[in-house]
Amino acid sequence: MDMTELKDRILLAALPGVPLDGWSAHSLREGAVAAGLEPSAAERAFPGGALDAVIHFIDLADRLMAADMAAADTSVLRLHERVRLAIHLRLERWSLHREAVRRAAALLALPPNAAASVRSLYRTVDALWHTAGDRSMDINFYTKRAELAGIYASTLLVWLDDASEDSVQTWAFLDRRLNEAVRLRKARDRVRRSLQRLSTPLSRLAHKPAGLRRSVQIH
Repeated sequence: MDMTELKDRILLAALPGVPLDGWSAHSLREGAVAAGLEPSAAERAFPGGALDAVIHFIDLADRLMAADMAAADTSVLRLHERVRLAIHLRLERWSLHREAVRRAAALLALPPNAAASVRSLYRTVDALWHTAGDRSMDINFYTKRAELAGIYASTLLVWLDDASEDSVQTWAFLDRRLNEAVRLRKARDRVRRSLQRLSTPLSRLAHKPAGLRRSVQIH
């Protein structure tokens, strides 16, 4: 097996023990044994220890979310609805391991892990947009990812503490945040179009001969 498959096997087998032992060398060694491997396989797979394992966990979640989205019928969904579905699929897959996700988030929240946390969040947000079908490469590329980073991170926090049936409170919160983002984007688009319409006659006037410009001045 290649290294990615090795990491996946150990990590998935380790998840049940994380609520008790945390993301630790012990839980990773136990995962290796549960996966039918030597305990030392955990050190080979995750030489950086718990942080390496958490980063791979996030990568695995992104890959599985992409696979779930590829299998879903999204042909009739609008872009923000596909984003919602991607977030829903990504979180619900780990509903039985919510405490492991919580401990992963707590580890990434430690100051020494801030850079790794930001990189992981960016990769997740990029994966969400990509699997939702967004291919924009203009300034919206960065704006959309910044917006979705805030939406996803806040939704994750709500989901971690959501005791409602089928996490309905989380999905209601997500719907509100996405609808707010859509309204703001539409408002920005209206302003941009208005500015473009305004700039067209002004630019034409700027290129007129000086005598003609004076003739249209308001006295």
